[in-house]
Amino acid sequence: MSTSADPTGPSRAPAKVKAATIYDVAQAAGVSHQTVSRFLTGFEGIRPATRERVVQALDDLGYRPNLTARSLKSGQSHRIGALTHEISQVGPARIVEGASIAAREAGYVLDIVSLDTRNPLAIEESLALITQHDLAGVLALAVTDEMTRAFEATSFRVPAYVASETDGAEDDPRGMLSRVGIPALVAHLAGLGHRRLVHIAGPTIWSAARNRIRAYDAAIDAQGLVSAGILHGDWSAASGYRAIAELTDLPDATAYVVANDQMALGAMLALKERGLRIPDDISIVGVDDIPEAAYFDPPLTTLRNDFEGQGRAAVSRLLARIERSEAVPVLVPPPLLVARRSSGPAPQR
Repeated sequence: MSTSADPTGPSRAPAKVKAATIYDVAQAAGVSHQTVSRFLTGFEGIRPATRERVVQALDDLGYRPNLTARSLKSGQSHRIGALTHEISQVGPARIVEGASIAAREAGYVLDIVSLDTRNPLAIEESLALITQHDLAGVLALAVTDEMTRAFEATSFRVPAYVASETDGAEDDPRGMLSRVGIPALVAHLAGLGHRRLVHIAGPTIWSAARNRIRAYDAAIDAQGLVSAGILHGDWSAASGYRAIAELTDLPDATAYVVANDQMALGAMLALKERGLRIPDDISIVGVDDIPEAAYFDPPLTTLRNDFEGQGRAAVSRLLARIERSEAVPVLVPPPLLVARRSSGPAPQR
């Protein structure tokens, strides 16, 4: 018994889309492939109109440089090792995100290694491992004293940049939150009539936490206010909750300045459970402006911080060391006060 053939022929897997090459880009832009190559290597002497056509063609074709081929040809790696910690925390995670985008835009790949700072041996093992890899450079994002000491004691075989928020540094973009942001929060509360405040601080092994404590104390003095105490947490919502819930008596204060939004969330719940209304009886402000801050109950007054810009600035400084050039300035705007309903006029007593 004969059978008829399938007129459509045998089924075939869909063909893979071929990645665009610099020759494809050159043809689309109407230029030579040498011009595209010069553009990709950062050559500045290309006419603006030509540069615009190349950029448009790169975007239209979704061109991605072959970093492996480039490394083989030039003998130079285009991988950056990023050492970080507490990637689950909002600040460090968003700084790494900004660093990753900046590295990719510059033609590098960012390899992220998260360190366990509770285990000094694990830090040493991770550092030994990453220094064995073929890297163009190392970006060390230090947030604790132990991490900073470990990085400074390591002999990296490639250019390295240790990005840490140093205590009291005036030119550190990561310190603007303390120098500019915390005073803005305290001034906001003073403008609402608050005179007695409490600070819920982060762990003091973090220079960021110490800087915020210093900034809080200085702002209190500058505004002629009174600090009714400093409580401590570990950046988590649970620790903010415990800081309030475990107190026998609440401090004599009408407002809380909390070092990050997660701790503020926990503190808000604990204050409510003790019968206080926010902001009628007590005001509370945080730091970071995490995406959920606008949806707290009530929405949280906080500081919006440009973590991504900090990551970009760190990569710019590392690339300057890798490429032996001047660092491209990265403008990191100061923290922005975002006033919401968690802060209100001080209650009349």
